[in-house]
Amino acid sequence: MKFTKNIAVLLFLLISSVALAQVKFDSKVSKSKLGVNERLRVDFTMNEDGDNFNPPSFSNFTVIGGPNQSVSNSWVNGVRTYNKTYSYFLAPKKRGTFTIGQATIEIKGETYKTTPKKIEVTAAVDIPKDPNDPNYIASKNIHLVAEVSNANPYLNEAITVLYRIYISPEIAADNLNEIDTPRYNDFWSNNLDAQNEKVTNTQYKGEDYRTLLYKKVVLYPQKTGKLEIEPLSLNVSLRVPTNRRDIFGSRLMARVNRTVSAGKRVITVKPLPEEGKPVDFTGAVGDFNLDVSASKTELDATESLQVKVNVKGKGNLKLFKLPKISLPSSLEVYEPEHSEKVRTNLSGMSGSISDSYTVVPQFKGKYPIPSISFSYFDLKTKSYKRLSSEEIVINVLNGPASTTASTDNSAVANVNKQAVVANSDQFSFIKTKSGFQSMTTSHFFKTGTFWSLLLLPFLAIPLAIIIRKKKASRDADVHGNRIRKADRLAKKYLSNAKKSLGQKEAFYIALEKALHNYLKAKLHIETSDFSKDKFISLLKGKQVEDNVITDFIGIIENCELARYTPIDNVTMQEDYDKAAKTISLIDKQAR
Repeated sequence: MKFTKNIAVLLFLLISSVALAQVKFDSKVSKSKLGVNERLRVDFTMNEDGDNFNPPSFSNFTVIGGPNQSVSNSWVNGVRTYNKTYSYFLAPKKRGTFTIGQATIEIKGETYKTTPKKIEVTAAVDIPKDPNDPNYIASKNIHLVAEVSNANPYLNEAITVLYRIYISPEIAADNLNEIDTPRYNDFWSNNLDAQNEKVTNTQYKGEDYRTLLYKKVVLYPQKTGKLEIEPLSLNVSLRVPTNRRDIFGSRLMARVNRTVSAGKRVITVKPLPEEGKPVDFTGAVGDFNLDVSASKTELDATESLQVKVNVKGKGNLKLFKLPKISLPSSLEVYEPEHSEKVRTNLSGMSGSISDSYTVVPQFKGKYPIPSISFSYFDLKTKSYKRLSSEEIVINVLNGPASTTASTDNSAVANVNKQAVVANSDQFSFIKTKSGFQSMTTSHFFKTGTFWSLLLLPFLAIPLAIIIRKKKASRDADVHGNRIRKADRLAKKYLSNAKKSLGQKEAFYIALEKALHNYLKAKLHIETSDFSKDKFISLLKGKQVEDNVITDFIGIIENCELARYTPIDNVTMQEDYDKAAKTISLIDKQAR
C-alpha cells in the first residue's frame, strides 16, 4: 500500500513538471466590443522566449501604438516564471465585425500560433467625462486644425492648407507620427518644408495653447464643383498629469497615445467664365508677361540661331502649354527644349517657363518670325487678357538662293530704288590756260641705278643654279612631295576653321564647309551629290583605307551634332587636328 502511494506521488510530480514545462502562446484583447471612437489593446504573451515573432495584419485597424515589448522573469521557491508580451494599441477604421488573425512565433524550433479573436465595432460611444481619466484629459487638450486660405477659388487658382496642432500647456507631447496622409485627389499639390517651424504661444477658442505649424500644402484645383480635402491624422504620444503625487509632492504624469484628425474640408471650385474666353486659351491663370527673342537676327545659311518663347510671372506656370511659333518652310526648326525656373511658396507658383527652338536657315533671304499671342485669366480683374510679341525678321546674308528668297529680295530692291536728281553743275567750262612748267633734262647713263641693273643678271646666275639644284632634289623626293602637298591642302581648306577656334558655331560651320569643299575638289562631285554613302563608295574606289574613311565620316557627323550640344575648346582643337590629319591621309592614299 505504501509502495502504491509512493508511485502515485511520483506520477503527480512528473505530470506537474511536464505541465510546468509546456509552452504557452496566447493573445488577449482589452475588450471584444467597442465604439469606433475608442481604442483597443491587444497583447501577445508567451512563457518561453522565442524568435521571428510575426503579428497579424490588423487590416481593419490603424496601429497607433506598438509593438511595446515587456519581459518578466522571476524565481519563487526554486521555480522559474517567465513571461514576454508584445502589446499593440489599435484604432478601428470603420464599424463592423472583424477578426484579429493569428500571430506566430518560433520557440525551440517549433512554430506556435495564437487563436483568432472576433471584435465588434459599433457606432461612436460617449466617452465618460472623467476629469481623472488621462485619455479624457488628452482629448480635451490637443487639437489638429486644417486652415484653408480660400474655400471658393477659381479653377487653377492657388490655395494653401495649413495644418496646425494645438497643445495645452498642461500636457506635453513627446512624439508625432503621421498615420493617414491626404491624397489630394483632383488637385495639383506641392508640400512645402515645415521642418524649421517653431512652437509659439497663442489662443484657441479663448484658451491659451502652444501651437506648431505641422504641414504646409499648396493646391491648384483641377476640377470644378465641390471637392474634398481628405483629413490628416496624427498619432501623438502625450504625458498627461494625474492626481497622484510622488514623495516630493510633484504630480505624476501618465503616458497616453492619442489620435487626432484635422477633419475633412470641402471647397467649392468656380469655373472660369465663358464670356470673353479666347479661342487659344490653354488654362493659364494668374499674372504673366510674354517675351519672344532670337539669339541673332543676321547669319549665314546652315548657321543656327535660338528662338526663345518665355512666359514669366505668378500663377499656375507648370499647368499650361506655351504658344507655338510659326516659321517659313525655308527655316529648319527642331523640337523645342523646355525649361522651368519655378519656385513655390504659400502664395503659389512664381518664376518663368520657356521653350527654346533651334532654327537653321537653308537659303539666303529675309524671313519674318510672325507675332505670337498668349492669353490668360487675370485673377485681379477677373477677366481674360492677351499678350502679343513683336515680329522678328531674320536676315540670312550668305547661302544658296531660293525662288521665294529671290522674289523677296527683288521686291526689297525695287522699294529701295530712288530717282536720280540731276546736278546743275554737271558740265564745266573748258579751260583756256594751262599750268605747264618747264623740266630740266637728266641723263640715266652711268648712274648708280644703271650699273646695278647691268650687273644684276650676272649676280643672279649662281643663285638660279642653286635654286634649280634644290628643286631637282625636291622633285626627286616623290613621297615627301605627296606629304607636303597633302599638308598644304589641309591648311588651305581648314584655314577658316582655325581662325574660328573657340567660337563653337562658327568653328563647326567652317569645318564642315572645309570638309565638303575638299571632297568636291578631290572627288569631282557637285553639292547636290553630297551623301555619306556616295562619299564612302568614291573614297573606297580611290583605295583609301577603311579606318581613314570612318574617321572622315565621323568628323562630318560631329560637325552636324556639335553645333547643338555643349562643346569645350579642347574638343574643338581635337576635332581640328583630326580633320587635318584625315585630309592629309586621304590625299596621300587616294589614287
